[in-house]
Order: sequence, then C-alpha cells, then structure tokens
Amino acid sequence: MALKRRNRVEATFSMSSMTDLIFLLLLFFVMASTMSSPNDLKINLPQSRSKTTTRQVVAKVSIDNLGNYFVALGKEKPLPINSEDLEAYLSSVQATDSTMYVALHADQDIAYKEVVHVLDIANEHKMKVVIATKK
Repeated sequence: MALKRRNRVEATFSMSSMTDLIFLLLLFFVMASTMSSPNDLKINLPQSRSKTTTRQVVAKVSIDNLGNYFVALGKEKPLPINSEDLEAYLSSVQATDSTMYVALHADQDIAYKEVVHVLDIANEHKMKVVIATKK
C-alpha cells in the first residue's frame, strides 16, 4: 500500500509583490526628477534662528552698507577689492581649491543687485555659496 502526500510543497517564489514595489519606486523617482528645475541657483540659506556653520569656508566676500567689497581667505583680515576685480580674485582662489565655499556677508541695507552680482560670479564658476545671517 503506497501512501502519497496530498499537500505538496513547491519551492517557488512569487515575484508579483516585488515587481509592484519596483514599479512604484521607479514612478516615484521619475516624478521627483521632473519636479526639480536644473536652472535654479544652488544656495545654502542658513536659518537665522539656529547656528549653522560650514566646514570649508575658503573665501569670504563682505559687502558693507556703502557697497564696498571686502575679501578674505579663511580667518585672515578682510581686504578691500573693486567689484570688477572680484571675479578674477574668486577664480584664482578656486584654482587652488575646486571644492571651496564662498561665504557671502552682505549688509541688509545694500541694493539687491550687489548680492546678485556675487551670485552670478559664483554661478558662472560653479562655486558653492553660503549666505551668512545673524542668529
């Protein structure tokens, strides 16, 4: 008398739930990539209430309330510079370190075009800009 098992265990794996998950992830990444616009300026804006610092601030550009420009490397004393010479200065500093950050310290009473001038220079040379604020 030969007894046979009625319930046979099959060694298969259902891939339908895995493929559903893969398609959902693919759809998410396609939708997320189309929502970002590549022409925006990449600027890190620190919160004014919290203390945020960057690790590699190499160049510091300051603009006072009269529109005068000052530059400094690291923790050196700021030196005055003309707005026409700013682009040449930043490109020479970038030649020494291509992963540098530019910290922009601008007075709140200056014209907006002065800030945009520095941002345009940084964008042309693909530099990372951090706009400094008070606590």
